[in-house]
Parts: sequence; C-alpha cells; structure tokens
Amino acid sequence: MRLAQHMSVASDRVRSTVIEATEFPELSRAYRVLGVPKVVINERVEFEGAVPEADFLGAVLKAVETA
Repeated sequence: MRLAQHMSVASDRVRSTVIEATEFPELSRAYRVLGVPKVVINERVEFEGAVPEADFLGAVLKAVETA
C-alpha cells in the first residue's frame, strides 16, 4: 500500500485517489504526467517519481501550510 493510502486509512482528514495514467489519458494530460508515480497534493504541491518518506511528508506539510 502506498504512503498516501496509509495516511488516508489512518485519518478521515486525508483522502487519496490512485489513477491509472494509461486508462485516463485526459487526466494524464491535464496533470502533465511525465513519470510515475505523480503526486499532486491539494492542487498546490506536486512531484514525480519515488521519494523518501520524509520528503513525501514534507510535501504534505508544505501543501497544508499554503492552504
């Protein structure tokens, strides 16, 4: 299970959606997916590729701070 999914199970304040990029090309284009995984948090912070857990959590905190 991915970290975002673990977080969404642990808290009802976190929601995660996993989308298969090849099955939804219109979303892939809209979010400019060039690599996977592509993570978009609150439409504010995004990154591609595998990142260490600490960096992932830092991105979540950054997205929350700018909200």
